[in-house]
Amino acid sequence: MFRIWGKIWKDNRMIRDKVICDSTNSSRTKKVFGGLNDLCYEFDLEKPIWLDSNISEFQKTAKTRFYQDNFIETVDFDYLELQVIEED
Repeated sequence: MFRIWGKIWKDNRMIRDKVICDSTNSSRTKKVFGGLNDLCYEFDLEKPIWLDSNISEFQKTAKTRFYQDNFIETVDFDYLELQVIEED
């Protein structure tokens, strides 16, 4: 089972969170992008842009944060955190 946890933070408080589970035989990359896609749908957000800093941070720690710079539209929170909490 692959599980990814999305959290929206504002003023040092988690205001929303959701865990997405994926039990398909897809690659890890497809599971991450699919999970992010599902989280954005649940949170009614546009998909964030992966910057080089996000990619390197995610590769090292399986966790990254998307700030206002990652979104084209204005968001009403400080950041969206994406974390892999379980891998096959």
